[in-house]
Amino acid sequence: MKLIVAIINNDDCHAVLGELTRNGLSATKLSTSGGFLRAGNATLIIGAQEDKVGEVIDIIKRFSSKRTQMMETGPAFASEAFMTMPVEVTVGGATVFVLDVEQFYKL
Repeated sequence: MKLIVAIINNDDCHAVLGELTRNGLSATKLSTSGGFLRAGNATLIIGAQEDKVGEVIDIIKRFSSKRTQMMETGPAFASEAFMTMPVEVTVGGATVFVLDVEQFYKL
């Protein structure tokens, strides 16, 4: 048994969860936020048999796309005298951890 922890963009969450469900897999969604962009993320906790890990990762990869967006940058210190400049940043994609599970109970 494996525990898959996937951190994905909120915009991709519905599609990933839908495809997991269509394939007979279940997940628990936690609403989280990232440190760099302070944007909303979803952390999915998925328990899967070892032979299903590749399928789960394929689904996450297909439905968690990277994209760019414009973001306002601020100065390193607070001051109204400085203008902010928009910068293009990459968002989306997924960060996935696969962990061994010693015991699993569904009560």
